[in-house]
Amino acid sequence: MNIENYIRDIQDFPKPGIGFKDITPLLSNPEATSACLELLINTSLQDKKITKVVGVESRGFFFGILLAQKLNAGFVPVRKPKKLPYETISASYALEYGTDTLEMHIDAIQKGDKVLIHDDVLATGGTAKAVCELVEQLGGEIVQMNFLMELSFLNGREKLGNKEIFAAITY
Repeated sequence: MNIENYIRDIQDFPKPGIGFKDITPLLSNPEATSACLELLINTSLQDKKITKVVGVESRGFFFGILLAQKLNAGFVPVRKPKKLPYETISASYALEYGTDTLEMHIDAIQKGDKVLIHDDVLATGGTAKAVCELVEQLGGEIVQMNFLMELSFLNGREKLGNKEIFAAITY
């Protein structure tokens, strides 16, 4: 099954000039969702003894929780400021115009946890780099970064150093 057939392009969203990759057709099809999950999990993740899967708000939650279940690992949500109820740590990152911030509970990752970071898309790498900072600040070991899609023309990998990266689809 070609999961790319279930990704819809929306022009000028969320603002003019942006081409948005909409994954809702993928999520609405159980067979495509299962095929995508198997593609994400078959990157030898089973052998990496992952203890935590970190999912990035909000589209990283969809497959992040499924990956955690398949790997028998805990799931850790990373959210925008003031969305998590307990004490948090934060990391900021640059946007096209300004900055944004992500937060994680201070007890979400334990020193030595083997962590898979999952998000829907790797674009410029700013969000992914901020999540790496959060995980590493708490003592986690990033085993792999896992994305549904990579927009390679935006060179996001360059911000992530030598991290192991897998993308199911590359544009």
